[in-house]
Amino acid sequence: MRTFAMIAILVASSGSPLALAASERTHEFTLDNGLELIVQEDHRAPVAAIMVWYRVGSSYEYDGITGVSHALEHMMFKSTKTLGVGEFSAIVAANGGRENAFTSSDFTAYFQQWSAENVSLSFKLEADRMQNLVIDDAEFAKEINVVLEERRLRTDDNPQALASEATRAAAYQTSTYRYPVIGWESDIQNMTGDDLRQWYSRWYGPNNATVVVVGDVDAQAVLALAKEHFGLIKARTIAPPKPRPEVPQRGIKRVSFSSDKARIPFLVMGYKAPVLLQAVADSDIESWEIYALDVLSEALDGDASARLQRNLVRGREVASHVSAGYSSAQRMTTLFQFSAVPRDGTSLEQLEKAILAEIDELKRVPPTANELERIKTQVVADSVFERDSMQHQAIIIGSLESVGLDWRLNDAYTANIKAVTSEQVRLVAEKYLRPESLTVAHLLPEAAQ
Repeated sequence: MRTFAMIAILVASSGSPLALAASERTHEFTLDNGLELIVQEDHRAPVAAIMVWYRVGSSYEYDGITGVSHALEHMMFKSTKTLGVGEFSAIVAANGGRENAFTSSDFTAYFQQWSAENVSLSFKLEADRMQNLVIDDAEFAKEINVVLEERRLRTDDNPQALASEATRAAAYQTSTYRYPVIGWESDIQNMTGDDLRQWYSRWYGPNNATVVVVGDVDAQAVLALAKEHFGLIKARTIAPPKPRPEVPQRGIKRVSFSSDKARIPFLVMGYKAPVLLQAVADSDIESWEIYALDVLSEALDGDASARLQRNLVRGREVASHVSAGYSSAQRMTTLFQFSAVPRDGTSLEQLEKAILAEIDELKRVPPTANELERIKTQVVADSVFERDSMQHQAIIIGSLESVGLDWRLNDAYTANIKAVTSEQVRLVAEKYLRPESLTVAHLLPEAAQ
């Protein structure tokens, strides 16, 4: 199953005329203060998606302030030196727009979707909060309780999310990918307004941002608007975080716990795997391996005919749910992850062995010609349907740029997927889905302990 970041890459398709046309209509500029602007003209409807991406997320954080990137995202909707609390959102709503934001391990992004005539207004609002944000301590004290409640609802009271969080925390020893995006509860509770002010000052500069506009616009006109609204903002001194590469794992790691919120057992398995950025920079990782890992994920869990669904859910009936996911659009070593719920009468240990057996079988009998054709056809179909969304196109561009990749890699994605062979899928399964890089989490309902 494709994760959000994986979808962002899979939408790309140089093999289709639509993708080629999109590439030809995409223009890239850099302002004098370092702000990157990417404009993709799409004149099918008189609307536009405007996104501002900051290259900072939870993997930039450190012990004691985990969750600060996400908390700052919340406060970006409060007040500035020119706008009162809530006025930003009120302006967008009054003009028929939709707005929101999201934080990930690698970036924080803000967006508006509305009439293409409002690009100038988007730029005015975003430039204002890029340089004039006010973090009022009283407002922060109220909002941090909202963040704590969000953590309780989405993670602490959600056993499956808690298991995934525990898996990442156990899997990574040195990598900052072990931090949850929302932060650890104690760090959130002890966070201060000064923490956010310092984080904002450190990372929210034009030279650490990418502005992406996709819609019914003229690229040169958008460039003129960007210069007008963002051009006079001073660049900041952006000191990148020190490298924290993950140390080699030397054996299976296991986490076993119970939760009184859990109603059913839950299994998570994660193997360390490389990402596209590492293939670009590391001579020991070949780029075809990344695309072969994508195909491997699809072979296991691309649709109802994929192996895990066919063999474990319908065939042997040992799982009521099983999925596999891999995201290559990240900055550092990631997890090739499985999650599963056993059928009644099947233990987590039995389900784990069944998944391992499917992996071993794929190494022995790699994808057939029919399997590969199904996967490659699905990638092309996704590329056509997903490009109907202007915001999705903006997400592709922004996410790749924000992790240090060139957005033009989109255009080669389908060709690279089509070039993957059955033997290459087998080779990456052998190389990366191996016991010494595996972390396993077993979650049981409390009464089952």
